[in-house]
Amino acid sequence: MNPGLIRLIKSFYRREPAVALVVTAGTVDIALGGLSAHWSLLAFGLGAIGLTLALRWRLGQYQGLTEVRQKSVLLLPEQSSRPSLPNLSVAKKQPPRS
Repeated sequence: MNPGLIRLIKSFYRREPAVALVVTAGTVDIALGGLSAHWSLLAFGLGAIGLTLALRWRLGQYQGLTEVRQKSVLLLPEQSSRPSLPNLSVAKKQPPRS
């Protein structure tokens, strides 16, 4: 398998795990239905993939319309008004005297 294709599939699974799961299950249904001549299983797989991709596309269209970029609000000032603390050093311990 092409390494670029593997990277593409992995990134798809990370971004859209639910969609990827349904697409994988639909692909398995298509393969099993096509090879064993169970046409209802093949049709179910095609329907599952088609419906999932159509819903994902529709949700993507809807989110693109409602997304409004806002400037980030800083809750803390960029610089503190208090002076910085001095650096601490660890003093070497003396071994116990016997």
